[in-house]
Amino acid sequence: MAGTEVGVAPPAATPPKPPPAPRRFSRDELENRLFAVLRVVVIVGLLIVTLFPFYYMGLLSLRPLDRVLQDPGALWVGPSEWDLGSYLTVLTPGGAGGQGFLQFMANSAIVAFGTVVLTLLIALPGAYAVSRLRFFGRRQVSVLFLAVYLFPSILLAVPLFVFFTRIGLRGSLAGLLIVYVSQIVAVSIYMLRNYFDTVPVSLEEAAAIDGCSRLGVMRRISLPLAMPAIIANALFVFMIAWNEFLFALLFLVEDRDRWTVSLGLSQLAGGIEIPTTVLMAGSVIVTIPIIVVFFASERLLTEGLTAGAEKG
Repeated sequence: MAGTEVGVAPPAATPPKPPPAPRRFSRDELENRLFAVLRVVVIVGLLIVTLFPFYYMGLLSLRPLDRVLQDPGALWVGPSEWDLGSYLTVLTPGGAGGQGFLQFMANSAIVAFGTVVLTLLIALPGAYAVSRLRFFGRRQVSVLFLAVYLFPSILLAVPLFVFFTRIGLRGSLAGLLIVYVSQIVAVSIYMLRNYFDTVPVSLEEAAAIDGCSRLGVMRRISLPLAMPAIIANALFVFMIAWNEFLFALLFLVEDRDRWTVSLGLSQLAGGIEIPTTVLMAGSVIVTIPIIVVFFASERLLTEGLTAGAEKG
């Protein structure tokens, strides 16, 4: 039929796309996300448990005693309520009505730093000799060094007290320093010896071929590589000497001018007439030097990880 237009068939309707299937997490991805959340929770929890006692101690030391008695559970006070009177009482000399902690801290610093220096001077060559030299009974010596440290201090207190009394060193900081060194040097040798064992012998042999003596090899190769262990050992010795109480009590209790901070703090804790705020201020002052020494030596600890390494 002429003139008849042929109609165009309408396009077929496109079927709707099915909704995307929900993404399924793999077991590995689920575990990674779970552990990421748990890691944050554990870290935050450990920080709270660790730092909260120090925070509360510092807060009590800054509050007046009457406000502490009225509201001992307060966890925050404004700067307007801070009172440094407790710190002044702790740091003021005993003759002026204070507790004399400046003198105690000076005594503790002398004993602690002296103990660190003498211990390292004895332990470093001793540990290197046990690690590198071959001699009869070498393995047994290492065990004996550790066994010496296993004796409780109270077992040695009376013999040392009698001995140092007879030679006239009881009541002196020098006598206390000698006691600390004799107690700590054995375990220091044991700790440092284990680290010297990890230093490659090939480095020392190469230095020896180049003409270095045994002392030169130790000074130029072994000691730089062992610097992390040396710094860690020095911190360990310092904290022991700074906080030790038993021998300080036996040797120095009769002379207040030679007390260490541990004796001074025990006097604050045992005194009924001493306010809690003063005790907390003393605790803060005793803790601060250890924190300062740790952060001051942290750079040396990390630098020692790469010091003395092989160079191409």
